[in-house]
Amino acid sequence: MHPRLLKTFLAVARSRSVTRAAEVVHLAQSSVSDQIQTLETELGAALFTRAKSGLELTTAGLALKPIAEDLLRLDGEARAAVQAAAGSTSGQVTIGALETIASARLAPWLPGFHAGHPDIIVRMKVAGSGALLRQLEDGEIDVAFCFDRRDFAKHASDERFARRTIAAEPLVLVAAPGQGSAERDLATLATHSFVATEPGCVYRHMFDTAFAEAGVATPKLAAEVGSIGAIARLVAAGAGLGLIPRLAVSDAIARGDIVELPWPGRVRTAPLAMTWRRRRVQPPALKQLLTAARDTLVPVPQSAKAGSGLESANPPRPCLQTTPDGSTTV
Repeated sequence: MHPRLLKTFLAVARSRSVTRAAEVVHLAQSSVSDQIQTLETELGAALFTRAKSGLELTTAGLALKPIAEDLLRLDGEARAAVQAAAGSTSGQVTIGALETIASARLAPWLPGFHAGHPDIIVRMKVAGSGALLRQLEDGEIDVAFCFDRRDFAKHASDERFARRTIAAEPLVLVAAPGQGSAERDLATLATHSFVATEPGCVYRHMFDTAFAEAGVATPKLAAEVGSIGAIARLVAAGAGLGLIPRLAVSDAIARGDIVELPWPGRVRTAPLAMTWRRRRVQPPALKQLLTAARDTLVPVPQSAKAGSGLESANPPRPCLQTTPDGSTTV
């Protein structure tokens, strides 16, 4: 079974659609169908059956799926071992990141990384935290950059993955110029209207947690929107206050579109973490990117945090270290 056929098979199995799978593996729909047919002919069994909700795995397909995942993992490790033994420094790395992190942290950092590693091609996918972790599980991305969440306990304890906290981004309270005032306690602040992202988003989790940990009811929401950029614009228009990571609105604050207010209490910073799959041997290109991100992806300067009133009540937990052989240890 050629790895290419197994990769296409898994793409169809996960998306339950030839059309969506074709987008993932960058092939025409007809090529995806041909590869599935080739694999079924080789194995002598149908792997999919059609249902109202999409393609479903047959009993034979269900049996193949975990084995296909193991075979592709071994194929990747074999290639990585050969590249490492040959002293290769080239390759391709696919990064996944939240939109805010991609634009505010990775976009300014990647040109410097490319200048120091011209033989490494970097691709980047932007998605929400949940989608990024699914893509990491499925092998669609090599490393995910997103804010760490306590309720991602499943992934935090999953031995398939390693995680490193590389920065602690402060949350800031923002308002339209002249619209906000410095409140002395969280209970009073909670009487104001806020603009926040939708439930399930990592930024909404930060917002809810900031008040819940202080025993204060969540404030009334003037709007729920799907992006931090939209929140900044709504706050600037006077729709309500916002509580979001500083890196997402530093430019808007610098322009004077919105103003930063003192936070009347203590709240965790948002740990910015990178997560990747453990391997016996890391691909050289990925290993170099992980090392560079650890060493040079600079967090917010201390001067930028001064005066915000936001302090870290819970420092980041110990994180995993990358060892010379590419494995991970605490």
